[in-house]
Amino acid sequence: MEVAILTVGDEVLAGDTANTNATWLASQLTDSGATVERILTLPDDRDLIADHVCRWADVFDAVIVTGGLGGTPDDVTVDAIADAFDRDLTVDEAVRRDVIETVAAYREANPETVAAHDLEIDVDAWAALPAGSRALINPEGLCPGCVLENVYAFPGVPDEVKALFELVVDEFDGDGVSTTLHTPQPEGSMVGVLDDARSRFDVTVGSYPATEGRNRLKVLGTDADAVAEAVAWLRERVEVVREER
Repeated sequence: MEVAILTVGDEVLAGDTANTNATWLASQLTDSGATVERILTLPDDRDLIADHVCRWADVFDAVIVTGGLGGTPDDVTVDAIADAFDRDLTVDEAVRRDVIETVAAYREANPETVAAHDLEIDVDAWAALPAGSRALINPEGLCPGCVLENVYAFPGVPDEVKALFELVVDEFDGDGVSTTLHTPQPEGSMVGVLDDARSRFDVTVGSYPATEGRNRLKVLGTDADAVAEAVAWLRERVEVVREER
């Protein structure tokens, strides 16, 4: 299963917010056996987001979009996804009720803040989703996520991304298997061995710089036997101090 991750937000591009969502999602998808083929960050630009969603939905098995959902003026992601599929925005009654209940719970828990700022929100602006999409009720925040065909949209708050991804994680099962080998050998000493491994086995072998004084070799494939054979072959030719699956 090939997946693309699209993170949205001017604040991410400016360096004001770390893109932890993409890293976390990529890890979860890989663990599920899916393959992450693209990770891209875009500004809060409705037309640009719509263009990428439209094209990527045709190319990849799934597209995950995070950020830019909500009712503030810079939240244009839902509109962009609706544009990509030529859909209108609609409000599901279950989603509207959840938004109202979430706001009511916040009011009750924060009466001084509400009184000080005369807090009022446009419920429909926060609850609106593309027509025909499957709503994902947000257990951690105000704004819902949604699924439209093969596009999954989550708000940008990391805790909300994690909570909503848990609702759909079973939809990202794939055939990918991997094993990571930790070695104290310098990368330069393994070039020939890695080239041979790539040509001998139907796997991908990635070499990644040292962490805690060790380099990492990640063997990835869709055939568990091929991965195991490649790992055994590498173990005979590279000094390995730890193995992770």
